[in-house]
Amino acid sequence: MASIAFIGLGNMGGPMAANLVRAGHKVIAFDLVEASKNQARSDGATIAESAAAAVKGADTVITMLPAGKHVVSVWTDVVPAMAKGALIIDCSTIDVESAKQAHALAARHGMASVDAPVSGGTGGAKGATLTFMCGGEDKAFSGAKPVLENMGKKIVHCGGAGAGQAAKICNNMILGISMIAVGEAFALAEKLGLSHQALFDVASTSSGQCWSLTTYCPVPGPVPTSPANNGYKPGFASNLMVKDLTLAQDAANAAGAATPLGKHAQEIYKAFDAAGHGGVDFSGIIQHVRSLAGK
Repeated sequence: MASIAFIGLGNMGGPMAANLVRAGHKVIAFDLVEASKNQARSDGATIAESAAAAVKGADTVITMLPAGKHVVSVWTDVVPAMAKGALIIDCSTIDVESAKQAHALAARHGMASVDAPVSGGTGGAKGATLTFMCGGEDKAFSGAKPVLENMGKKIVHCGGAGAGQAAKICNNMILGISMIAVGEAFALAEKLGLSHQALFDVASTSSGQCWSLTTYCPVPGPVPTSPANNGYKPGFASNLMVKDLTLAQDAANAAGAATPLGKHAQEIYKAFDAAGHGGVDFSGIIQHVRSLAGK
């Protein structure tokens, strides 16, 4: 049994911490939101008075926070308070530069560190089926992997510091683009008198097959577990897709990479968000696609 500090108990972090408790670990948790702390307490975690207090004596520290500035700020606070030889893992989705800053901060204090953003949404967090994309030194990854396996099914070492974040934003750029494409296809099929099921049966076993279609189909019916069957409740909210597509565009601009479809996908999701649908699952973008036909 390891002693694990978990900082950031939101929609993703809360269930992830609960899975660590279920795996038999001692979890000392902290969040700024009282309701999140109460839920973690009911899930079996011990609640600390502060982030710095949570990490004292912990073998491993995990952060799950909204943005790069929050990660750098929290790491600046907690790394000096960590036990010698402890490992710190960030599972947030943030910009590559902030991830590298966090790694450098840990290194200055002699701490091993890993950036390990996740894919799989709230369902994956609850079911411990997440994919972790990891960046960091080999030794740090080896230490992180057994811990991450309590919360996910696929743990991939992508390279050095920041490589996990690079993989995450590239993956989610594919996801954002492909969901729009699938939504456009179903919207066109509707206009052509083709049923949802007929298009799904063809495309899911043909060259149009992709995760956005077969696992997260944006229309009710063909995939019963998709958010389309639950009023497009997330899941993975559209405002989070905006965040990830923006991170991808920032990285592309910094690296001098051309990503025209990624840029257009960002613009489409930003318009959906601006229209008041940021809390809708990102597969709900089909609603925006349909609305464009009337313009």
